[in-house]
Amino acid sequence: MNAPLRHVRWLAGGLLMAIAAAGVAQQAPPESPSPATRNGREIYADFRAGLADPDCDGQSSARWRDLYAAAPSRMASPGSDVLPLFGYVVDALRAANLPTEFALIPFVESGYKPGARSAAGPAGLWQMITVTARDHQVPMRPGYDGRLSPVDSTRAAVRYLKTLHGMFAGDWRLAVMAYNAGEYRVFDALRRSGQVARHADPEKLTSLSGISRAYVRKLHALSCLLDKADDRDAWLQALDRPVPVLQPVMLPSDTRDLDRWAASHGRDAELVERLNPAFAGGHVAGSQRPWEVLAPVVAPDIAGASTPPPAFTAVGDDVPELVQTPPPPVTATATATVEPRPLRTHTVSRGESVWTIARRYKLQVADLLSRNALAPRAILRPGMVLRLDGDVAE
Repeated sequence: MNAPLRHVRWLAGGLLMAIAAAGVAQQAPPESPSPATRNGREIYADFRAGLADPDCDGQSSARWRDLYAAAPSRMASPGSDVLPLFGYVVDALRAANLPTEFALIPFVESGYKPGARSAAGPAGLWQMITVTARDHQVPMRPGYDGRLSPVDSTRAAVRYLKTLHGMFAGDWRLAVMAYNAGEYRVFDALRRSGQVARHADPEKLTSLSGISRAYVRKLHALSCLLDKADDRDAWLQALDRPVPVLQPVMLPSDTRDLDRWAASHGRDAELVERLNPAFAGGHVAGSQRPWEVLAPVVAPDIAGASTPPPAFTAVGDDVPELVQTPPPPVTATATATVEPRPLRTHTVSRGESVWTIARRYKLQVADLLSRNALAPRAILRPGMVLRLDGDVAE
C-alpha cells in the first residue's frame, strides 16, 4: 500500500469519526421500543394500585358477587381476550389519573366484548347509545360504528369519565352513577337529598333509579371478587403468562382488508379482527378520515424496524475500508479516589404502582419488591420511599 493512499484513508477515517461524534453529541438516545408482551400479574397489580377504594370489608353485595362470579375466570383464561383488553383500559385510565374501578365498567356493560350489542340500542365495550357516542365525538357513519371500536369508544369513555370525576369532586362512585344515569340526574338527586358532592353518601340518593344506585355496588362486588381471587394460587398462576400489549395503530389510507394488513405487519390477523368488530368482516371502508385499529404491539425485528447504520461508512470506490487510528494511551498522573455511588431511592407519587416504578427504572418487579420487603399484593401509598439499589433477598 502506498503512502498517499494510506494518508487519504487516515484523513477520511478521522473526518468521519468527527462527524459521527458530532451527531451523537447533538442527538438524544432513541427510546427503547415498547415491549410486545407483559406479564398478566403486572396488569392485575397495576389495576390494584390504581383503585380509589382498594379495601374490601366483606360487605359487598352477595347478589352481584354471584352475578359476576365468572369474571375472574374469564380474565385468567388464556383463550380469552379479556385480560389484554382489561390491560389496555387500565393503562388508559392510569394515564388519565383516574381510579381503576372504572376499568370494571365494561364487565358490567358488555362482559368485555367489543362487539356486544343490546336490543335496546347500546353497543360496544362501553355500551354507548348513539346520542352519547355522537356527543363524545365517536365516529358514526355508514359502514363504521365507532362504538364497536375499542380505540374510539375507550377514548371517549375515558374522556367522559374524567369530566364526570371532576364534576363530582373526585368521587368515583358519583361519577359512575352519572355515567349510567346522566350527570344532571345525579346533581338533582344530590340537591333533593340535601347533599354536596364532596361529602355525599350515594346510598342516600333515593330519587335515582335502583339501577343507577346499584351500579356502585356492582363495581365494588367485582373489585372484591378480583381481590378474593388472588388468594388462590391457581388463579395467580393462570395470570402468570405473557399477555399481548395492545395499542392504537393508524391504518394506511389505502388499506381495505384488515386481515391482509395484519398479516403483512406481523400481527395475528384473527386477533386483530376480533378486537375490531367496527370493521365488519375485516373490510375497511374508504374514508377521508384515517382509521385506527387496536392491535398487539409487535417486536421491532418482526415489525421491520430498521437496523441502525454503522458508525462509519466507506466513501468512494478507491477507499474500500476505513482504518481508525487508536487514541493515544491515557497516563494517570495521580491516583483518583472513587467515591461510592449513593443508593438510589424513589418517592411514590399518587397513582404509581410497583410495576410502573420498576418499568421506569428498568428493574425487575420481583427485585424491587424484595429490596423493600414488600409482598406481591402490596399497595403503595403516596410518600413512601422505595430503595432502587441494594441486595436482593434470597
